[in-house]
Parts: sequence; structure tokens; C-alpha cells
Amino acid sequence: MSKANEILAKIKSYHRIIIHRHMNPDPDAIGSQLGLKFLIQDNFPEKEVLASGGPVHDLDFLGEMDEVSVDKYSNALVIVCDTGNTPRISGKDYDCGAFLIKIDHHPDDDQYGDLRWVDTTSSSTCELLTLWAQEVGLTISKRAAQLLYAGIVSDTGRFLYPATTPRTLRLAADLMSVGFDWAALNRKLDSISVTIAKLSAYVFENLVVDQNGAAKVIITQEILKDYQLKDNQTSAIVSLPGKIEEIIAWGIFVEQEDGHYRCRLRSKGPVINEVAKRHDGGGHPLASGANAKDLAEVFTIYQEIQEITQKYEGRKNEFTSLS
Repeated sequence: MSKANEILAKIKSYHRIIIHRHMNPDPDAIGSQLGLKFLIQDNFPEKEVLASGGPVHDLDFLGEMDEVSVDKYSNALVIVCDTGNTPRISGKDYDCGAFLIKIDHHPDDDQYGDLRWVDTTSSSTCELLTLWAQEVGLTISKRAAQLLYAGIVSDTGRFLYPATTPRTLRLAADLMSVGFDWAALNRKLDSISVTIAKLSAYVFENLVVDQNGAAKVIITQEILKDYQLKDNQTSAIVSLPGKIEEIIAWGIFVEQEDGHYRCRLRSKGPVINEVAKRHDGGGHPLASGANAKDLAEVFTIYQEIQEITQKYEGRKNEFTSLS
């Protein structure tokens, strides 16, 4: 039996299903969690399906979480979406169910769960779930399609990132054909507030870039207060340095209220997740997250980014002639 059919069989065998995702969610986390919830509800209306986790902040337009008490986990199937390791799971009761499934596209370094479906070739967990729904013959409603599409669009950077494949585009097209207003959703996902626009200007003005294309910018608590922003609102600026042709790899370092720094690391070629793993983090080869206990560790991480960028030999061949 394929993994896809194993997962379907487990869903069929439980009355209550509780779905989790990672903390500080992005559209792929919420899209996969709620997209799966609606896939199950729409195809098996007799089942109770709950989405558990902390606040979704400015992504509440995609959907909201359910209130899930610990007693609900008794004899329940628990599915965790888009979460590579257990410390990042949003919701402490995820391991209180009868059976645990992991569905993800991050490197499977933390092999938790009774059943795992991990595909690192997938652009997003939403892509993987779309493929799953098609493979097992589920109907995809407009509300499920919209959520799954949001996750694919977000995790591919509007189909600009290398994780985008012909399969990604075919599945996104299949979701669009369901008939939701994908243009309005694209606009919503791409929109930013005036304060984020001003912070974007700060990022461009304060980027430090070395001779090999390694870049960093540090966002302190003072800066966040000046712009009246919270850390969870800064995700929109993470891709900005990549728009600059000369930048190959970069880090966005955001100071937290307790003094440590949340580190978002991105790359156009050098493998960045090994750096993240050395600093309480992990992720994809070209997109990872880490934590620095203080400014000294921030500088250490940037030095490591500089080192891998200097060693990277593929940057001269990044673009080929279109003529």
C-alpha cells in the first residue's frame, strides 16, 4: 500500500482527527493544516476534524484555529503538517492522540510519528497534499483549493524559487481550475502595509554586503518599536535582499523581546541549512531558520554565511543567455 493510501486508510478508521502545524505559521503551514481539514470534512462529513495551534497573526484571512481541549485527543488521529521537528509543533498536546502522522516537505531529521510521508522534492506541504488528494480520489472544494494554492504560491515565492517544478505548476493549475478567486488571493498574499513598506526601505538602506555577495541586516527591538511592528510581521521583508543581483546568500536577524535573535537565512545557491543546524535551527538547503542567543552569535552566523558564499562556485553560472 502506498503512503498516500495508508494515510487515507488511517483517516477512514478514526472519527476524530486533530491537525497541527508549526509555530509562527506561514501560508504553507496554515494552508496545509486547514486545507487538509476541509479535504477531510468535505469528503467525510461524518468525521470531527479540528485544527489546533497558536495564533495565526496577520494570516487570519486564511482561517482560524479551533479550541481543542486535551480530552479531545483520546482515541483521536493526530496529523502534523509542514513541521520538520517536534520543538516547532504548535500545540503541546500533539502526542496525546492514539496515532500520529507526519506530512512534510522539510528534511526528515526528526523522524517523529507512527507514519511519516516526507517528500523533500515537493515545493510545499500544500503541493504534497494536493497530489495526495488526487491520488486517492478525493473531491477538492473551493475552500480547500484556495488554501492549498496559497501554500504553494507562498513557498515557491510566486513560482520563482528553485523548488518549483513542472509538477508544482500542474497541480497549481488544477487547483485554479476549481474556481476560487485566485487573482484576489494573489493580491492579498502580496500586499503589505505602509509600515512594512517603510521597514522595507530600512532593509535596503542598511544591508551589509560583502565582496562575494553575502548580506545581512539586523532589526533591533528599537527599530521594531519605531515602526510599531512585531516580529511576526517581518516575514514580508525576508525575500527582499534576493532581489539584488549581487547578493547570493543573506540573513535577516530580528531581535526578540528577551534579547535573542530570530535568524531567517536564504540563499540562491550555497547550502544554508547546515549553518542553521549549528545554531538551533534547520530547514531547506536554500531557506532555513535559526536562533542566536546574542549579537555575538549573529556575527558568527553571518561569518559562516560569508564562508559558504565565498566557497560557492556556481554563482558565475547562475544565469544563461536567453538569446
